[in-house]
Amino acid sequence: MVKATAKSKTSKRAMPAFTKAPEEMVRTFENAMKDFPMATPRKMFGYPAAFVNGNMFAGLFQERMFLRLSDEDRTAIRKEYGTPLFEPMPGRPMRGYVEVPRYVLKSPRLLRAWLTKGMEYTKTLPAKGKR
Repeated sequence: MVKATAKSKTSKRAMPAFTKAPEEMVRTFENAMKDFPMATPRKMFGYPAAFVNGNMFAGLFQERMFLRLSDEDRTAIRKEYGTPLFEPMPGRPMRGYVEVPRYVLKSPRLLRAWLTKGMEYTKTLPAKGKR
């Protein structure tokens, strides 16, 4: 008797083990969010995230910060910094989100500028109701 080793197409993918965000990254995110008092802080994936009108526009995932941007701004940041799309699971990008480049994370001015673009874009999306 031979055991089948191939997974069927209906089997679920194994979720990767989540690790805590580094304290430095949490501090960077919290400090940046001080410039956005209109943002609602909540957890997403168990990590800090920022919402406007019920829509998430930025957050942390493991050692990365991610940001929702318009198509135009997403293209610009990817071209300028070579940043990848945000994929919480390999091969499964979240539509509309990119990782915030390390270079931007190290510059409070640049980080604020990109977060502003993300928040302004997200404010244009239809509001989501209360959870």
